[in-house]
Amino acid sequence: MNKIMATTTPQNTPRFAHRGVAAALVTGLLAGLAQAGTLEVLVLDKDGKPLPDAVVIVLPSAHTAAKKALPLTATVNQEKMQFVPNLTVVGVGAKVRFTNTDAWDHHVRLTVPGAVTNANPNNDGMSLRLEGKSEGKPASSTVLALDKPGATGAVLLGCFIHGSMSGHVYVAESPWTVKTEANGIAVIEDVPDGAANLRVWHANQLVEKAQPALVVGAAPAKLTISLDVVPRRRRV
Repeated sequence: MNKIMATTTPQNTPRFAHRGVAAALVTGLLAGLAQAGTLEVLVLDKDGKPLPDAVVIVLPSAHTAAKKALPLTATVNQEKMQFVPNLTVVGVGAKVRFTNTDAWDHHVRLTVPGAVTNANPNNDGMSLRLEGKSEGKPASSTVLALDKPGATGAVLLGCFIHGSMSGHVYVAESPWTVKTEANGIAVIEDVPDGAANLRVWHANQLVEKAQPALVVGAAPAKLTISLDVVPRRRRV
């Protein structure tokens, strides 16, 4: 009786078996690609104009690890009596460097969310004194760790010396958190397929508005959100 001999690879495995493995790998890769989508969110103010520096937070129902984590280091400059950038988004436990490039001193204060307790009713938060920059010398800077338990959300920045200074560091738990650019758009990538909740925060939105539930798919999706933020009017 003639025997049918299978052609083998150097590992002595039938060739058709390798084809099956290759097909399974390709199918797995395609399935993996289909499990994440891109969400583009346009945030508008009360007048229907694009709203920059809004924080868009996506909370997927699927317990999937994010491909990209939020930054755990950042720098906020005090420049011309302003916090630059005015809004910074970081992950929980981030270390933020505050640098004073002005020629005068700043006494930066941070009002940390979740810091109001019976032991700390005034929400003292954190503060740091930064000397003004002298010509020919490096700017003074200090690093603070935003790692207080439960202290997530918007950290308000201010200055005890210059009351007009204000800014925010947003400490986010969800890695799918992005701030809107000057065009009012935030692009959130690699969002797991399936149901998800959406939150939008802005410093001038007094009451957070409930947002509709989402169903994220593999195809890119676009969404427009309107807030009750009144645009700042330029002084004439």
